[in-house]
Amino acid sequence: MPIGVIINALSVLLGGLIGAFLGDKIPERVRKALPLTFGAASMAMGINLIMKMHTMPAVILALILGSAIGELIKLEKGIEWCAERVRKPVERIFSSKGNIDNQKEFMEKFVGIVVLFCASGTGIFGALNEGMTGDHSVLIAKSFLDFFTAAIFATALGYIVLTICIPQFIILIGLFLSAALILPMTTPAMVADFTACGGIIMLATGFRISGIKAFPIANMLPALVIVMPISHLWTNFVK
Repeated sequence: MPIGVIINALSVLLGGLIGAFLGDKIPERVRKALPLTFGAASMAMGINLIMKMHTMPAVILALILGSAIGELIKLEKGIEWCAERVRKPVERIFSSKGNIDNQKEFMEKFVGIVVLFCASGTGIFGALNEGMTGDHSVLIAKSFLDFFTAAIFATALGYIVLTICIPQFIILIGLFLSAALILPMTTPAMVADFTACGGIIMLATGFRISGIKAFPIANMLPALVIVMPISHLWTNFVK
């Protein structure tokens, strides 16, 4: 039973619904201050995951190649295109636009939380770990952060935030179901490098959410797909 996956998706759904409903009722100072805290939390989680790195050259190579692939296929632009297609019908259904009219600012914040909710190292590792061991503690811990993050960002972005629970659930349940096939083919070193790669992306996500630097984090996601094969090859043929 994917308890952690379900709770994590529900946390985004409920957080986004509550935040969008309250909107301006939440004081502006809270809406401005808490994203900085969320960004710091994401960076702290990222640093903690990076510390588990086993093979630095493999992780760095995967990150560079993955980012290049993401840029070439314009992954972030694809997410932005999907967000724009979803935003208008959601606004019509709920008769709410949110508080951000600037398209660039809207997309920067939206893509940041999409990656944080759907593709963070914590979420991916947590789903794989739950699928293999039944331990859902990682995803439940992530759910607390996701709930409050969704609520605060929904006050600015509107009801579109709660729709992120759909791709999030699909991605995490897919990982949960495939865990029995994936993890037996991995080694502790490969998992450590995968976790560290996710940590680097979470660190960049924290900078983006905090408004410090708008890293193209969606374009970095292919690194998560190739980091374990590169780690395996590096450990067996180079190191």
